[in-house]
Amino acid sequence: MGTFVLIPGAGGDGWYWHLVEAELRRRGNDVVAVTLPAGADLPRYVDVVVDAIGERTDAILVAQSFGGFTAPLVAVRTDVAMIVMLNAMIPKPGESADQWWGATGFDEARTEQARRDGRDLETEDLVADAFFHDVPPEVTREAMSRESLGESDAAFALPFPLDSWPEVPTRVLQGVDDRFIPIELQRRVAEERLGLRVDAMPGGHLLALSRPVELVNRLEAYRADYYAL
Repeated sequence: MGTFVLIPGAGGDGWYWHLVEAELRRRGNDVVAVTLPAGADLPRYVDVVVDAIGERTDAILVAQSFGGFTAPLVAVRTDVAMIVMLNAMIPKPGESADQWWGATGFDEARTEQARRDGRDLETEDLVADAFFHDVPPEVTREAMSRESLGESDAAFALPFPLDSWPEVPTRVLQGVDDRFIPIELQRRVAEERLGLRVDAMPGGHLLALSRPVELVNRLEAYRADYYAL
């Protein structure tokens, strides 16, 4: 049994993890799926996650998308076994999330990926076509029925404050069909910033909604590898 702390991306809704949470619990794990407060900044996000972890130790942090800015800050304040960056933004020292897009060549990478796929970004709907394109219709309908928690500009504005990545085992897991953060972009950024190779799995940006069981299989494999060391 392991302890998994699930950090959502922009919008901060812990519901995003509900299918993964249920599957992890079914397999006997302790799970904390965090909902982040609307309108808060990055330090507040970190406080909320740390408070949610409480006295737990050896936690595996799983960070979705923008949650990649939160997870390493949590890791320096708690007893963490591992960080799993899931289709996540990988920050570098002094860089805000607002700056991440330009610094990584995000727009160019998305345009190139769309060209390879035969898609036109000018006619696509970001939510439907980039985020939910491979999520089952019934899950998409439930997601669309939920009230948006919103996202504060302040969360994206503050520079990432760490001088270096925490000395915590880290895995970068990416959906090969991610239309928002293309896998080739992630491979380059993970190598440049963390010196890590990307682990790939089928699916798009919202893997916890589109492929929850397969995602849990990956997370359980990471846990087993960690405890085998």
